[in-house]
Amino acid sequence: MNFFESNIHYGKKRGSIEVICGSMFSGKTEELIRRLKRAKIAKQRVEIFKPQIDTRFSESDVVSHDNNAIPSTPIGSPQNILLYVNDVDVVGIDEAQFFDESLVEVCTTLAAQGFRVIIAGLDMDFRGNPFGPMPALLAVADDVTKEHAICVRCGAPAYVSHRLVNEGKQVLLGATATYEPICRYCFNEVKN
Repeated sequence: MNFFESNIHYGKKRGSIEVICGSMFSGKTEELIRRLKRAKIAKQRVEIFKPQIDTRFSESDVVSHDNNAIPSTPIGSPQNILLYVNDVDVVGIDEAQFFDESLVEVCTTLAAQGFRVIIAGLDMDFRGNPFGPMPALLAVADDVTKEHAICVRCGAPAYVSHRLVNEGKQVLLGATATYEPICRYCFNEVKN
């Protein structure tokens, strides 16, 4: 049972922020989709958003690496979320690290208005540094779930998404040909 399910106040609409974070291939999007499907089963109205730049698997759907999908609304700016949430109970946001810092204010505003906000994103970039608005979202969250992939080099819980290609910019969309999940020890070995 997550924070939202254990914090129901009957007759009152209570907002919350849930953050699902971790490295690539850890199941963040899978968990986001699972929670949103459960909300739909509970007859809650759901809307999910993703960054317009993320077209790896679909122009419009949020798609996990296991090919589970849910329809979403691609947006360029977090403020656009506020335009689409009039008739919903639950707001899902995938790949939050690709949005700017204004996402934090949007999410706290939604939670204050009684929305359940569920966010998934990378907590660190390929260098092992905090990524985008994720640190601030983790700080304001009611509930945080850290998912772990398996280190492809030694089998330990993965710590970071190691970039396999030589490209220095922070944002580089990719999947298994571009990134691998590795543990802290293997990451330090690669850095040295």
